[in-house]
Amino acid sequence: MAGALQSDQPHRRRGDAMNRIHARLATLARPASGIVSQPEPRSIGSFARGRQLCAGNFLFGGAQVEAPGVAIWELDMPGPRFEEEAHGFTWLDDLAAAGDGAARTRAQGWTLAWVDRFGRGRGPGWTPDLTARRLIRWLHHALMLLNGLERAQSDAIFRSLAQQTAFLGRRWKSAPPGLPRFEALTGLIYAGVSLNGMARHLAPALKALERECDREIDQGGGLPTRNPEELLSVFTLLTWAEAALADAGQEPAAAHRAAIQRIAPTLRALRHADGALARFHGGGRGPEGRLDQALAESGVKARPVRGLAMGFARLASGRTTVIVDAGPPPAPAVSQNAHASTLAFELTSGRRPVIVNCGAGTSFGPEWRRAGRATQSHSTLAIRGFSSSRFAPRRKGGTPALLTEVPKSVESRTESGLAGHSLTAWHDGYGPTHGLTHVRQLMLAYDGRALSGEDTLAAFTDEERAVFDKTMERTALQGVGYDIRFHIHPDVDAEIDMGGAAVSLALKSGEIWVFRHDGAAEMDLAPSVYLENGRVKPRATKQIVLSARVMDYASLITWTLAKAQDTPRAPRDLEPEDEQAPWVLPWTRRDRPEHEG
Repeated sequence: MAGALQSDQPHRRRGDAMNRIHARLATLARPASGIVSQPEPRSIGSFARGRQLCAGNFLFGGAQVEAPGVAIWELDMPGPRFEEEAHGFTWLDDLAAAGDGAARTRAQGWTLAWVDRFGRGRGPGWTPDLTARRLIRWLHHALMLLNGLERAQSDAIFRSLAQQTAFLGRRWKSAPPGLPRFEALTGLIYAGVSLNGMARHLAPALKALERECDREIDQGGGLPTRNPEELLSVFTLLTWAEAALADAGQEPAAAHRAAIQRIAPTLRALRHADGALARFHGGGRGPEGRLDQALAESGVKARPVRGLAMGFARLASGRTTVIVDAGPPPAPAVSQNAHASTLAFELTSGRRPVIVNCGAGTSFGPEWRRAGRATQSHSTLAIRGFSSSRFAPRRKGGTPALLTEVPKSVESRTESGLAGHSLTAWHDGYGPTHGLTHVRQLMLAYDGRALSGEDTLAAFTDEERAVFDKTMERTALQGVGYDIRFHIHPDVDAEIDMGGAAVSLALKSGEIWVFRHDGAAEMDLAPSVYLENGRVKPRATKQIVLSARVMDYASLITWTLAKAQDTPRAPRDLEPEDEQAPWVLPWTRRDRPEHEG
């Protein structure tokens, strides 16, 4: 493993050098002479972001630059993520959403400037996935880009489209398996069906996409990374490719269509009541409306998922959804974005998230990214100073650490009884370190107005008890401290209530939820953060923390989260979102994990 980590950066540098060479060789490609069939612009942007771009406000990769009157390629790029997003051209969606003359002028001018400055293989935009992302947007918005241009300008765009297609034909295999490769092949399919003279790339791309669907999408419609937002991105690309083929009078391969049919039910199971995805393993809630749009365009009828969906359990009743990470963590080879989130849950009531996980934190830098991956950043139980999965030491060049020690056993079962829908799940991630197994039982009432939970930390077997006895000796019989955390969404007002016996949670919809526990632990309402994509800073929020110690072979805490009796069953919920709040650290220095990579 160590050798692989050390060779990662040289391998990447070699890949970048080969990309530049092939980008320059691609300039020899014969130019596309026109568009045979323009795909519908299925990538939807934001009117507000389009207006901000026109005003000179650029927000990419979690960094913001205010430069009125400055062209995008003249900016001082604040970091590689900002620069990569700029070269991916997803901002064309936003300018198209703005839809006025100023937006079209910027779209045309910035695109022509890119061709002039970077079109011969320069800059960071020449990777297979970024090239495909850019090519798809150029084709989606071809009418906006080409309308009113002089002949020489439109010829320059068509030459660049042909060059980018040739580059993809040479380099798609170098894209990492998973989302980057799906994106590269979708771009190649778009070019093959849309551009005059590029049809020769279509058949190889379709065969390659068929292989990737069979290899990367399992029989349950999941990805090895277990990232819900990444699954949505792959699903969206597959539906776009299918639609582009249909527009050109062609059928997708059987494996292509079968992958769409497998993924759709899984995504529905990972969707909260507000239409957003559960945030696990590096994924966010997804662009607003993207999930519903992709599901509608797929044409796959809704059907229930039996058992877990990509390792996640779903409890849903009334207006309430609870989604739990009840599966093993991703395998080490694909765990660069994985979180130590086993048995963590999120709860959403109607349009309002209530209990959440902190989030990925990728756009806020490596320190926040590491913090977001720890168990303490999730709504579950964690032994102080430890995560349920451990990370390798920090990798060179800031590459995210892989999971190296994960639970050997993660099991669950779901039932429906007289009281509601229940989940019982357990993992032995703390077995090697403390000899303890975490068991979590959740029950969601049939009306969706109450979630009851029971968390047990226990040594069940003789082997576990021997490890626990050694742990007690090391701690001079002081026991094993642990905390159960419930991270609260920043739009929820949380206050200690009933003389310290409960926490009241006031939602903007008017609902009131009340958290209580059995008194076997100390309760605190502590600072937390919500790491949200598209923001410049983390948002401040709070977390309920139940703290206790394991002094014997078992420790049990029960708790409930229920709507107040006077909360209406179907409140009106039309209030807009709040602005961004200042940020604080997600945990105190006392209990920050010391064993994370």
